[in-house]
Amino acid sequence: MTTDQTTNEAAEQAPEPAAPAAAPAVDPRLLVREAGFAGYIAEFKRKMKSGDLGSVPVVLGLILIGAIFQGITGDFLNADNLTNITKWVAGPGLIAVGIVFVLLLGEIDLSLGSIAGVSAAIAAVLSVRSGLNEWLACLIAIAAAVAIGALHGFFFAKIGVPAFVVTLAGLLAWSGLQMYVLGDKGTVNVLNDGVLANLDTYFLGDGDVAFTWGFAILGIALFGAGQFLDAKRRGDAGLPARPMSEIALRTGVLAVIGLVAAYMLNQDRGLPLPLVIFLSIVVITDFVLRRTSYGRQIFAVGGSVEAARRAGINVAWVRISVFMISAGMAALGGLFIASQQGSADKLLGSGNVLMNSIAAAVIGGTSLFGGRGKTWSALLGILVIQSIITGLDLVHVNQAIQYMITGAVLLGAVVLDSVSRRTQKSSGRG
Repeated sequence: MTTDQTTNEAAEQAPEPAAPAAAPAVDPRLLVREAGFAGYIAEFKRKMKSGDLGSVPVVLGLILIGAIFQGITGDFLNADNLTNITKWVAGPGLIAVGIVFVLLLGEIDLSLGSIAGVSAAIAAVLSVRSGLNEWLACLIAIAAAVAIGALHGFFFAKIGVPAFVVTLAGLLAWSGLQMYVLGDKGTVNVLNDGVLANLDTYFLGDGDVAFTWGFAILGIALFGAGQFLDAKRRGDAGLPARPMSEIALRTGVLAVIGLVAAYMLNQDRGLPLPLVIFLSIVVITDFVLRRTSYGRQIFAVGGSVEAARRAGINVAWVRISVFMISAGMAALGGLFIASQQGSADKLLGSGNVLMNSIAAAVIGGTSLFGGRGKTWSALLGILVIQSIITGLDLVHVNQAIQYMITGAVLLGAVVLDSVSRRTQKSSGRG
């Protein structure tokens, strides 16, 4: 064998050099924070082009509503009117928070208005007619609502009955139970200066300006600290984090909004207790959805049931628990509505309460098709709905016209959601 042949055979038997490892693919959206403000501007433009509008339409809508009604009435932006709006949003707003959870699954719950009514009826009857401790009566009412939600979820998740049918049946059944609990008179007035009556008061007394400023400053400080700690945690893990300049800007914007709101509230009667409780629940539920594994499971089930099941998620439990949460939120909303009207009656939860709550969730940005939304949607959306209702009341528009305008706004929000989803699909992000 010649030297050349030996060399060729050795070359053929030698292992080929390993190819250089390919760099792992990185989602360009994760690099936005590293690019600073320029990256966020580019990301904002990309979202607008792809149809991911977020809260932009509803914020612009609030500004437009305020400008129009202030121009027409001259009184819309007065402190007493704005204070009343912040009180009235609590009842339907809490129901809307529950609806957000259901919509994230791509489902609907038509029974929440009836659940709100029967919960208020149970609390009022137990505390007024039976003499039970009012705190205990309220807890029993909420527990009964959660049990109703579990029943709805069971028929939907385990038996396979469509949620629309289950909750439509619930709407009728629980309205009947509400009338039965209230009895022949159909109305039970809440106890004067009792727990229910005091839900519609002001925190630490009427006109306590110091607490209003303190609540606003505390919220701003907690937000800024949370943003800073999150950025530090991501930085320590080697992940892109928000620059300090952006954290300062975000905190500054919230400070302006919070302090202006505190100033306006203090021009009237101070900080309404319904607003404090509503905001607290929005913050807690937002944390649950965005920061816990349970919240991620809800988004996963709403995005694709089969994919969630293959990932090991207990789909049935997630569905049942979501209906329990929505019913519990409806019960809280019903208690606030009873407090504000001074009684629990057979009409509580009927009329446009459910429709306004659903409209609030959708207008605020939660998708009817599942998998996209947040509880802040309920806050933004109910502010839009209540601002429209209050403005129309100020110009003495009758209720029939109010219903038509609210329906048009809801239709516009759904159309915007549909167009947004279609645009995102066409851009490869659906």
